[in-house]
Amino acid sequence: MQRIKKGDWVRVISGDEATKEGIVLSVNRTKNTAIIEGINIVKKHQKPTQANQNKGGIKSFEAPINLSKLALVVVKAPRGVSKISYQLNKDNKKIRIAKKTKTEVVVGKKK
Repeated sequence: MQRIKKGDWVRVISGDEATKEGIVLSVNRTKNTAIIEGINIVKKHQKPTQANQNKGGIKSFEAPINLSKLALVVVKAPRGVSKISYQLNKDNKKIRIAKKTKTEVVVGKKK
């Protein structure tokens, strides 16, 4: 099930980046990982190559982080985070509901 989607506001709950928050840039369902804006920044040393006209140097980018280390941010929840459940709305469409506040989760909003 896709509990965390692209555009959601999430908080890292364990690891070196714990308590940091950011927006989900992409989710990889097969590897169970997500890339969060400004979180888990790593550096990669790249050699210069003539084939690609690459200058080389030190490149920094966001590395994927496991979905089990992420929690959805809900402002009205007691600690600011909540688990997700699903319900059908009036149009028989499946929607995400924050368990602690019983409110609908809207993608892309810190709600």
